[in-house]
Amino acid sequence: MHPQLPFNARAARTLRERLGMAPGHVAYGMRASYGMTYVTPDHITAWERGVAMPNLQELTALAGALWCAPGDLMGAPRTLREHRLARGMAPEDVAHAVGMSVGDYLRMEETGRWTGSAYQSTQLGKALQLSAPAMVTITGLEGELAALLEEAVSTRWQAHIRSVARLLSMEKRDLQDPLRIMHGEYQNLIARTLSRATGSATSGEEGKNYLDNIVQRFWECLGSR
Repeated sequence: MHPQLPFNARAARTLRERLGMAPGHVAYGMRASYGMTYVTPDHITAWERGVAMPNLQELTALAGALWCAPGDLMGAPRTLREHRLARGMAPEDVAHAVGMSVGDYLRMEETGRWTGSAYQSTQLGKALQLSAPAMVTITGLEGELAALLEEAVSTRWQAHIRSVARLLSMEKRDLQDPLRIMHGEYQNLIARTLSRATGSATSGEEGKNYLDNIVQRFWECLGSR
């Protein structure tokens, strides 16, 4: 069973109001165009208030009634399936784009474990227009990236540029500033921990927290370039 889709209730209401539609108009559109005879204005109101959530079929029909893409009504996609739905693509379309059978692709959606080749991963990113953070999460590389980043900030960051660049399929020059900045930040925390004047459990905890959130900090540094 799939987890509940992320639904942006505020976006649904905003889009409806911009179109000058009442909940009844939206419900009628879903009934007339998508055969959802059970949908009433109360359903629309409940979804917009966040007291109920539409399922996949209802979300697709709601998007059609509001003249938008399903992704416009979703919160931030988290899984491979959610990214595909946000783009309004069928499994067959994604499978064809990455060069694998529909069955193999759907198994990866079901298990949440991407096992495609490097080429297929690149094609997946293009087909679903994935950001680098989303690509790393979907392909299960976040743990490996975290380990490389921990090594980079703990030792000589220059020695790890090649490995990080290879993992993310990025240019080495684009990684120099983020790794240099993060190395400086972490080393400053360590220096504070070891200092007799300021060394404390608090400063040690800061270093641990930095490593726990190192991937997020990496994306922040990369995005601020």
